[in-house]
Amino acid sequence: MVLEVKEINTFYGLSHILFDVSLDVEEGGTVCLLGRNGVGKTTTLRSIMGLTPPRSGSVKFRGDELKGKQPYEICYAGVGFVPEDRIIFPDLTVRENLEIAVKKGQKVKNAGWTIEKVHRLFPVLQERGRQWGGTLSGGEQQMLTIARTLMGNPQLLLLDEPSEGLAPLVVRAIGEQILALKKEGMTILLSEQNSNFALKVSDRAYILEKGHVTWQGDFSELKRNPEIMKSYLGV
Repeated sequence: MVLEVKEINTFYGLSHILFDVSLDVEEGGTVCLLGRNGVGKTTTLRSIMGLTPPRSGSVKFRGDELKGKQPYEICYAGVGFVPEDRIIFPDLTVRENLEIAVKKGQKVKNAGWTIEKVHRLFPVLQERGRQWGGTLSGGEQQMLTIARTLMGNPQLLLLDEPSEGLAPLVVRAIGEQILALKKEGMTILLSEQNSNFALKVSDRAYILEKGHVTWQGDFSELKRNPEIMKSYLGV
């Protein structure tokens, strides 16, 4: 098992956000956290990444405990995080945004992900290579954020709302790129409100409601039982 989250409880100040949340992600799998806005999907990813550390429970990555580690340590362990707000360096070029993500001591020539390989997945980033990051469209910034994370050669990729606020054509492109990552064998955990998008790219799902996991299973079961989606997601 690549990721094992067991009964984590996470707070923002005095506010209890996650209640005994448990989930797991197998090698090469794509798992989606589904739920309405504000149910705890982003907090779950931030808890795994150590940005909002859980007060109790366990987060294990390839058998090693992550709880208590700093985000940079978790990153170096092999977990990559693509935040919802697409934080890039607006005053650096697209290529510089990619180059700055290479981890210290990482041999770029022997790494799984290089700029050339990233360009094959995201051709538009090669076209925009000399353009300032801040001048990209929202969809291009999302691609750059994913590509920059890949430059660190993660073994587990956390994607927070990758389709949020994007035009349908861009959402389709992002979906195709996630499917291409699956073919590469990348292990992915993403959060999504867009259930149609999630159905196309994910193998399994956990549905969150008010900080609790209320349903879990294969997406094939969700397709066979649309009443589950209607009950928990209102779709």
